[in-house]
Amino acid sequence: MNEEQISLILKTLPKSAGVYRFYDKDDNILYVGKAKNLKNRVSSYFRTQHSSARLRIMVNKIERIETTVTNTELEALLLENNMIKNLKPRYNMQLKDDKSYPFIAITNEPFPRIFLTRNRHIPNAEYYGPYASVRTAKSLLELIHKLFQLRNCKLNLSDEKIKNGSYKVCLEYHLKKCKGPCVGLISENEYDDYINLARDIIKGKTKLVENYLYENMQKEAKNLNFEEAQQWKIKWERLKSYSSRSIFVTNQENHLDAINLLEDENQAYIAAIRVENGSIVNSRVFHIEKKLNESPEELLLYAIGELFEQWDGLQPELIIPFPISFPIDNVHITVPKKGYKADLLKFCLHNAQERKAEDDKRRALADPNRFTNQLLEKVKTDLQLPTLPKRIECFDNSNIQGAYPVSSCVVFIDGKPAKAEYRIFNVKTVEGIDDFASMHEVVYRRYKRQKEENKLLPDLIIIDGGKGQLHAAYDALNELGLDNIPIIGIAKRLEEIYKPNDSMPLSIDKKSPTLKLIQRARDEAHRFGITHHRQLRSKNTIKTQLTDIKGIGPKTASKLLEHFGSVENIKTATDEEIEAIIGKAKLNILKDALK
Repeated sequence: MNEEQISLILKTLPKSAGVYRFYDKDDNILYVGKAKNLKNRVSSYFRTQHSSARLRIMVNKIERIETTVTNTELEALLLENNMIKNLKPRYNMQLKDDKSYPFIAITNEPFPRIFLTRNRHIPNAEYYGPYASVRTAKSLLELIHKLFQLRNCKLNLSDEKIKNGSYKVCLEYHLKKCKGPCVGLISENEYDDYINLARDIIKGKTKLVENYLYENMQKEAKNLNFEEAQQWKIKWERLKSYSSRSIFVTNQENHLDAINLLEDENQAYIAAIRVENGSIVNSRVFHIEKKLNESPEELLLYAIGELFEQWDGLQPELIIPFPISFPIDNVHITVPKKGYKADLLKFCLHNAQERKAEDDKRRALADPNRFTNQLLEKVKTDLQLPTLPKRIECFDNSNIQGAYPVSSCVVFIDGKPAKAEYRIFNVKTVEGIDDFASMHEVVYRRYKRQKEENKLLPDLIIIDGGKGQLHAAYDALNELGLDNIPIIGIAKRLEEIYKPNDSMPLSIDKKSPTLKLIQRARDEAHRFGITHHRQLRSKNTIKTQLTDIKGIGPKTASKLLEHFGSVENIKTATDEEIEAIIGKAKLNILKDALK
């Protein structure tokens, strides 16, 4: 479309809530979106310079725009969700879940059946779920059948069939797993009462059912029907045991949903839980593939639409991690900072993290090199490198209160630490504390030797420090004729990435795997240097303990430590063992001092 056509369309768009659709010149659907104000939202695509290259490409392809007006923002949210599923637009984020989650179904027939299913195909049946954990759903179903002995068979239990004696009891009845409705051993009304109790358990209203079972136990005991009372007691205790194992989050009878998300540049994991009567009764984790660098709010709203459909609406209260601009009819939105509601958000986040970790492991096992190659390609692109950074070396300076200045060098190969190649450099030529000079010395020494011995050179060097340390290291490379090796510095505090001679830091997304790899290498270099210092400090402290003894000098102390390892081991050693190392005269001095 040309500017004139776009301008005409934008002028005529409605200002109400609704859904908009973009099509290309071949009438292929590009994108479906929702809006509180269609005119403002659609116009924003054409009046803003987008930072996302993918979004710019999509906007350039738009040749036709369609809108559907809705009565409320919630209707727009749900309509958008359905259209994305049906039309599968190229530029919309997509759910990546390949799982079919189970539901608990209750049939609409005489003497209803309750069972687990992954397909909602039975007409007029009730469905509860979906359940993210099959184990949870199965244990719940097993409890219900143990409590109420509901039938499992698919027989047509009409009045006529039962009265005509069409059936005989099966093994389930003899095993006390069914009450025999097929031969009229339980009335339809009594059976329906059990179905209603089962519904309450599925909905998380276990306290109501516990009270019902307890009252029946007491009533039978009062009437001296002790066998019946014992049966009610077994059921009551079984339900109490199940309830104690369920996740109880509050003693308030709250009904709410909670949602939190974990995202990076390309994907998001969104976890949701449902709380009824203070207990978590359902949970779900969505895996979403991003397409247009969607914002956290867009991701959250997408998940809300999914939950609305899968859980047949939302609870009266919705707990989310940040405010959203899109109101939801008849739902109170809470953004907690502390208390049990904030803990629910942490619980959701933990579930999202666990699901991501599972998926990452699964993909890594299926294709061990996939993540490595993707990561290195991303680093190469973000840092504008000439080759894949298969070998990365990172330097960090450290000292102990101005003493013992050292520099650590860690090596990452294919994005993973190669600890056998780690090195510690004692700073030799620099007097006092001078980070710049120390960095220059160590980088020069490292690569002078690598060059002379014809050893592998890195594809990328990372310097832990700002522009000063970076330029010192770069100067060392220049002096060696190795200025073709890419080198970057990561400035402390702001975590900004610099290249030599650049006045401004590189623009890298804070969630980017590139930045995470750089930070990981920096942290590993810091850890390695600190560990060395601790060992050095410990060794010097022990040496001081020994050299403080009159007649025991540094050489003798070193001999003892090299042989015995510690002062405690020296104390427990035999006279013969010590004498063999330092002689009889010094043995007596040492024994007197360490008494």
